[in-house]
Amino acid sequence: MKIIAIIQARVGSTRFPNKVMQLILGKPMIEVLLTRLNQSKQIDKIIVATSDDTRNDELEKHVRKIGYDVYRGSENDVLDRYYHAAKEYKPDAIVRITGDCPLIDSEVVDSVIEAFKIENVDYVSNVSPPTYPDGLDAEVFSFSALEASWSQTKNPFDREHVTPYIRGSKKFSVHNIANENDYSSERWTVDEPEDFEVVTHIFDHFEGYTNFSWLDVIKLRENKPKLFSANQHLIRNEGATMGTGQKLWGRAKKIIPGGNMLLSKRAEMFLPDRWPAYFSKSKGCKVWDLDGNEYIDMSIMGIGTNTLGYGHPEVDEAVKKTVEAGNMSTFNCPEEVYLAEKLIELHPWADMARLARAGGEINSISIRIARAATGRDKIAICGYHGWHDWYLSTNISSDKNLDLHLLPGLEPSGVPQGLVGTTLPFNYNKIEELEDIIASNHNQIAAIKMEVSRNSGPEDDFLQKVRKIATDNNIVLIFDECTSGFRETLGGLHKKYNVEPDLAIFAKALGNGYAISACIGRQEIMQAAQKTFISSTFWTERIGPAAALKTLEVMEREKSWETITSIGQYISNEWIELAKSYDLKISTWGLSSLSGFSFESDNALAYKTLITQEMLKKGYLAANSVYVCIDHTPNIIDGYFDMLDPIFKQIKECEEGNDIFALLDGEVCHSGFKRLN
Repeated sequence: MKIIAIIQARVGSTRFPNKVMQLILGKPMIEVLLTRLNQSKQIDKIIVATSDDTRNDELEKHVRKIGYDVYRGSENDVLDRYYHAAKEYKPDAIVRITGDCPLIDSEVVDSVIEAFKIENVDYVSNVSPPTYPDGLDAEVFSFSALEASWSQTKNPFDREHVTPYIRGSKKFSVHNIANENDYSSERWTVDEPEDFEVVTHIFDHFEGYTNFSWLDVIKLRENKPKLFSANQHLIRNEGATMGTGQKLWGRAKKIIPGGNMLLSKRAEMFLPDRWPAYFSKSKGCKVWDLDGNEYIDMSIMGIGTNTLGYGHPEVDEAVKKTVEAGNMSTFNCPEEVYLAEKLIELHPWADMARLARAGGEINSISIRIARAATGRDKIAICGYHGWHDWYLSTNISSDKNLDLHLLPGLEPSGVPQGLVGTTLPFNYNKIEELEDIIASNHNQIAAIKMEVSRNSGPEDDFLQKVRKIATDNNIVLIFDECTSGFRETLGGLHKKYNVEPDLAIFAKALGNGYAISACIGRQEIMQAAQKTFISSTFWTERIGPAAALKTLEVMEREKSWETITSIGQYISNEWIELAKSYDLKISTWGLSSLSGFSFESDNALAYKTLITQEMLKKGYLAANSVYVCIDHTPNIIDGYFDMLDPIFKQIKECEEGNDIFALLDGEVCHSGFKRLN
């Protein structure tokens, strides 16, 4: 019987890049593995099967240099890679070993091969169920079984992991060998840097001798357990059930504080440990993850940036032309003039504009202008206005000052204590709170900074009263339209309520996914920007203004704000009707095109997690809120509610006594702001 071993290995590991080339005792890990496996008495030939990705060139070069054959094939279809690697050598059976197991023991491998010969079956392993340490996994299967699975299964999971179809289809005879003592909790594989630390400790202990047995390592574990402590928190074969995005998220959290650049996009805010986390492409209202899975986005749509849908062809084409013509120059881009003129045209009360690229920075620009124009320091705020010092200083005197302004629990760590008392909060529709601030800080308030509306609309002429207070006290009234802009009008939401501010700021939807923000205002106030220093290199790049100009053109032609408002109203009404059908109590909130609902239950957060979990399985990104875009067609909305209905039924059963936590596959999602370890 001709038996070959195929070691699958590549340098492009998501969780631990280039791991197979990491040095152990001065040699690449793949070489150490090959040296140990080469002691087998049953294997006739060893081949390393890697992918045709150019990153593996150095791996191939080294393996060939030390005398082993290499086959290169598909990056993700590893079953195809195995089949073609094996076919070339015409074997009777194949031993499958993964390149992250440098402690593989040739005697263990030979025992699996012996069982394959004796049992006369299609497949034998020591992993179903495992009783050996993770890292001693060996599978042996006939070439005919490999060929059959290669031709029959189209399942991406089967093709990535090679043997699931052989083991699970019930078309093949299978057998497992077990060790007398169960050591399956021992982790000697290398999936993470912590694993490599443990493996390095083991090889260092044996002082250059590499052909020690696995039982020697067991004795070492018993005598020096601290050498094995670094990876004890990791789970066996977790990688087989994790998507590429989940693996990359774990890697990101080790090198990026919090894991990413935006709190609202952290995986823990959706489905801890199970959220795909990263996208490969997006179009319309659809998103594809790193494994090619397609989802309909009934969630936050880029945090509200894409009211025209992802990748709108006209906007993207305008950007492509800009890139081809050149994005930066010593000269200024003319598009910034055209965009300023367009924004002023849409808001006749405004005379001038300044541009930036993000919502947080345009918030800070407007505050700087207001302070420069008035010569005053203090700001009265209502709503969420970003992360900068001027805003977060609200919580210096009490970490609850911002609790009712979208994100509770924001700690002002790193904000100068000298800013205490410079930003003063008042609540929406509570005009008496604003009046008290003005009375207590006579001639000290530079600006009233507020969202026009977020979760509810104005009552009892609230906005008109705010406008009068600002006028009577020579205070700059700033409307933050970063979120609300272009959702219910072609411009600011303040146009709907017929109240004119002194300054207004826009971001998010303005560029339909491209970075652009703007501050517009009255000339006598905007000119104060010249009294201070407001300047940044990348505020002069060309893509943002070009994207915004085309976005505004499409919006105006399509009347996109009317479309998304109508769709959002329909969704909110359907949520209410669905809840009624199951006698569930919910409350809805938000602008029509940016709406959500909350369960009136102590388990509300767990229910939200269940929705995300189950809808993800059905191909939807969904929780309890939707940023609407024009590509959310009636068919998509109806399909969304068809999938949501049985989940509401499950929630009703939980309200009647079923255990919601028994339905969850992992942890409950985080709520609002929460520090991540």
